[in-house]
Amino acid sequence: MKYWVDLHIHSCLSPCAEEDMTPNNIVNMALIKGLDIIAVTDHNSTGNLQAVIEVGNRQGLLVIPGMELCTAEEIHLVCLFPELDKAQTFEKLVYDNLSPMKNREDIFGSQILMDNEDNEIGRESRLLSGASMLDTETALKSVRNLNGVVIPAHVNRQSYSMLNTLGAIPPEYGFKYLELSKNCVFDEFIKENPSLNSYQYIRTSDSHFLCDLLEQEVALELEEKTIESLLAALKVRQS
Repeated sequence: MKYWVDLHIHSCLSPCAEEDMTPNNIVNMALIKGLDIIAVTDHNSTGNLQAVIEVGNRQGLLVIPGMELCTAEEIHLVCLFPELDKAQTFEKLVYDNLSPMKNREDIFGSQILMDNEDNEIGRESRLLSGASMLDTETALKSVRNLNGVVIPAHVNRQSYSMLNTLGAIPPEYGFKYLELSKNCVFDEFIKENPSLNSYQYIRTSDSHFLCDLLEQEVALELEEKTIESLLAALKVRQS
């Protein structure tokens, strides 16, 4: 069956996201736009996942636990997990490898933690907007050991993309999907990067604003509307 998805959405925990990216606002906007499945992928943190998942469960929207990791090489990776506790386990590793620098809201933006009623329950003091000290290979191994999936983020962009930073998508990393920004012209991208024609691609909103969430633009064929089914569709190539 076909399900409409947007697998890269930031909540108000991400310092570059608007403060109205609250759990209820995200879920309600996703439903208004006709989505079936979303993933919340805040920068280097999972702090608002539980609240968004609870709201999604309440309103019939499947929410995938996720994170957008910034590696030591300053590559952004969309990391998706089968369960909240596995995402939180990965977060512990990431937090152990973040800079000790504290967030400055006046410079970097607010990092708001919320409950499932959109009440603020705290502010994350760690600086989430910088690179972690986790290298890409370690991050891949760690996520996959937790039965998660990694997708290189916005590979068409100049900033924070694996393609631009490394000059290639190493085949030994075993990716099945690469992510494209929502406005990327696919034919032009492939014409410029013919060696990447063997990959499958998924567009996401990478939204930091409510209005930017995808409409019914990207669909995945899944056996059922479950996290397990979605992750199975995105899994690494079989050797």
